[in-house]
Amino acid sequence: CILGTHHEKGAQTFWSVVNRLPLSGNAVLCWKFCHVFHKLLRDGHSNVLKDSVRYKNELSDMSRMWGHLSEGYGQLCSIYLKLLRTKMEFHTKNPRFPGNLQMSDRQLDEAGENDVNNFFQLTVEMFDYLECELNLFQTVFSSLDMSRSVSVTAAGQCRLAPLIQVILDCSHLYDYTVKLLFKLHSCLPADTLQGHRDRFLEQFRKLKDLFYRSSNLQYFKRLIQIPQLPENPPNFLRASALSEHISPVVVIPAEASSPDSEPITDLVEMDTASQSLFDNKFDDIFGSSFSSDPFNFNSQNGMNKDDKDRLIEQLYGEIAALKEELGNFKAESARGTVQLRGRASELEAELAEQRHLKQQAQDESEFLRTELEELKKQREDTEKAQRSLTEIERRAQANEQRYSKLKEKYSELVQNHADLLRKNAEVTKQVTVARQAQGDVEREKKELEDSFQRVSEQAQRKSQEQAEVLDTLKRELAASRQELQVLQGTLESSTQVGVEQSTRIAGLEQERDRLSQAAEQHGEEMAVLRAELQQLQDTLSREQESSKVELETLQTQLRDKESGERALRQRLAEEQLALLRGTAREAERMVQDALGRLEDPAHIGCTGSAECLLSRTLAASECVERLRDAHSTYLSNRAAVGSLLPCLALFAHLISDTLLQGSATSHVAPMEPADRLLEVCRQCGSEAVSYLSALQDPGTVEGADCSPLTACLGRISAIGEELRPRGLDIKQEELGDLVDKEMAATAAAIETAAARIEEMLSKARAGDTGVKLEVNERILGSCTGLMQAIHILVLASKDLQREIVESGRGAASPKEFYAKNSRWTEGLISASKAVGWGATVMVDAADLVVQGKGTFEELMVCSREIAASTAQLVAASKVKADKDSANLCKLQQASRGVTQATAGVVASTKAGKSQVEEKESMDFSSMTLTQIKRQEMDSQVRVLELENQLQKERQKLGELRKKHYELAGVAEGWEEDGEC
Repeated sequence: CILGTHHEKGAQTFWSVVNRLPLSGNAVLCWKFCHVFHKLLRDGHSNVLKDSVRYKNELSDMSRMWGHLSEGYGQLCSIYLKLLRTKMEFHTKNPRFPGNLQMSDRQLDEAGENDVNNFFQLTVEMFDYLECELNLFQTVFSSLDMSRSVSVTAAGQCRLAPLIQVILDCSHLYDYTVKLLFKLHSCLPADTLQGHRDRFLEQFRKLKDLFYRSSNLQYFKRLIQIPQLPENPPNFLRASALSEHISPVVVIPAEASSPDSEPITDLVEMDTASQSLFDNKFDDIFGSSFSSDPFNFNSQNGMNKDDKDRLIEQLYGEIAALKEELGNFKAESARGTVQLRGRASELEAELAEQRHLKQQAQDESEFLRTELEELKKQREDTEKAQRSLTEIERRAQANEQRYSKLKEKYSELVQNHADLLRKNAEVTKQVTVARQAQGDVEREKKELEDSFQRVSEQAQRKSQEQAEVLDTLKRELAASRQELQVLQGTLESSTQVGVEQSTRIAGLEQERDRLSQAAEQHGEEMAVLRAELQQLQDTLSREQESSKVELETLQTQLRDKESGERALRQRLAEEQLALLRGTAREAERMVQDALGRLEDPAHIGCTGSAECLLSRTLAASECVERLRDAHSTYLSNRAAVGSLLPCLALFAHLISDTLLQGSATSHVAPMEPADRLLEVCRQCGSEAVSYLSALQDPGTVEGADCSPLTACLGRISAIGEELRPRGLDIKQEELGDLVDKEMAATAAAIETAAARIEEMLSKARAGDTGVKLEVNERILGSCTGLMQAIHILVLASKDLQREIVESGRGAASPKEFYAKNSRWTEGLISASKAVGWGATVMVDAADLVVQGKGTFEELMVCSREIAASTAQLVAASKVKADKDSANLCKLQQASRGVTQATAGVVASTKAGKSQVEEKESMDFSSMTLTQIKRQEMDSQVRVLELENQLQKERQKLGELRKKHYELAGVAEGWEEDGEC
């Protein structure tokens, strides 16, 4: 099978043979098929997967079917089929992985496209894949009785054989999972990958236990060398642990690897064994080949062997010795070949291990290089921080220099302040002296005033007495006044000097206060600058520490947020895909249900018109166009699934409605268009199911195309146009006259039929007696009642039509109203014709029944036919009527009267038939056994003939109905076949 897939570059032949096998009925055969198919997926041509994907749903159904069996191979087949489906899905999603899963580390990196999101998703898929492998492993072991040597029995080996492929897959999956987890831990935080580590630990324990149990079975020891996993699982939190990981290598001995690599020893041994078996059989039949020559007739006759015979015997001996040497040489060569192949396998394993170690060393060097780059970046950051610190120190030195200058300025200000204080003391002393001098001046002034007062008094007392002395005193007084003026000038100058000194002292005190305030302000500024410098240094250190902590926190939050966003995006994509699958699945079920109803016998009675079919087809075509646009939008943006889901629901509804309407229309169509319409409907349903199935598979959703569906809808529309009626071949202005004529003709036909029935009743009373007369009177009486009821209905219909025309025509004439509503008018004309024709046919059938030439069944059919025709007339009349119209109520009462009269005709006909059959009942009392047996055989023959005749009549009825439909189409103006 493997060579065949490489020869034909696919698996078409394989599946063509598998489809003929009873896999659903034989569990062991299904188990063997799974084993072979697993080998084909691993070692077959790469196109085996593409040719097998189309059968994935069948394998799933078969898996569910075998899953219902809890014993034997049922559960084994179910789990194995799930594993094969998972393997196909994995390789479909990841086409870079070959079927045997053998890849290098570089190819593994390329498969993930060096994207952590792809590596994350790939790890989850590998976990699911390995989980299915382990489930099959455990199920097989649990189904075996391990207390016995099951591996040497045929039944045990049958179950254990597929595990060789499982062991090969598990070894590669385990190795790739470990490498991918180390890659993920180097890019993502450990908390994000906690679920991955827990799942890997569980699978590691299971796989280690299963490898250990398998290596102890005798069956595997001669076929495969199973690796043993390490005692403890890898520590993914330590990056250097990757160098300690050793890839498990499964070694298959040469004799079990493949048919092409089997040693020549088996062929030699088989050749030798077959030769010895042939020699033994020959010796048993003809005797020993060497002890007695069966062809040596001389010895049988008692003659001695001659030289030629001895030479032949010697040559036989040499040939046998040479054969034995040749066999030994071949055996030695085979053993040497086996040893060399084993050594080559060991060297290949060692080479693989060395390559793995080399790759690990390269990865470690890459990791160290990455760490070195990180250290360089940290060193650059440190240098930047050092430069910032140097700048801060430079600023601090500048502030120190500024402080020194301020301090010198302050010392200078203090010295100036001391000088000013000394000057202030001197000025104060001078002011004190000036104040003392001013006090002396004031005292002298006071004394002078006192003296002046005394002199004045003495002058006044002695004015009269000392007149002579008056002039002297006046002169003294003038001198005293001059001295007083001098003293007053001196006092004023002293006062002015004191004021100036006071002003100068006040200015000096203000300057002292200002300098003191400036000194205090400079001291405060220095203290503030020192405090700011210390605060800046503390703030800088704190900000550096907080920046580092915040940077680490933000990086952690960023990684958590990115991983959360990736998980949310992945979950959203999965939910959207699941929603799309569910909607497409439900839509597919709706279309399949419609296809199933096409074949349902209960649906045969449903009929429909071509106009309704065309309207449904047009709506479905528009929906398909919207669905194509929504599908294109979804392919360009997978998040825009919201616009695709409503289109899918409406698409399924309209397609199902179109299929059912097409089937209903085919039931009243001619044979050839009906067959074509049904075939196109089935093809349309199949295309819709295929399109919806393609939407459910992510691998085929891009290739889903609804163009074939559009073509099928176009063909349905074309056939609907063929079946669409074209109207009567008369002018519209003549429709009004034709309606009146047809209604008058119908009334005349009913009156004529009633008159004929009265005439037939008179003849029956005159010519018939007994039961026959009673039956004929009852039948003709019920027919007369039916004609009267139809006559009343026709009159009520004419009144209602007149009312409709009067209320709807407006200013137009009745003919114009009929021409405007041509379709309604055509319906009235057709119904009137049917009523008149039905009345005539029923009267003819009643006449034949009365004469004894007709059958009761024919009369019942005619009565039902005329009842249907009157129902058509009622329906055509009440289409445009007002629901509150009195004439409409009269028409409905008349319609109920026709229905009751029809039931009376059918009842009287059945009663008459029963009376006649009772009268003609056979009397078997006088017949012998032989006669009864003969009559029984004749009755059986008659029954078979009637059944055959009944089948032929039903076929004839179908053909007549089809022909009637064709003729009715011509009468209504429909297109002929082939005119579209």
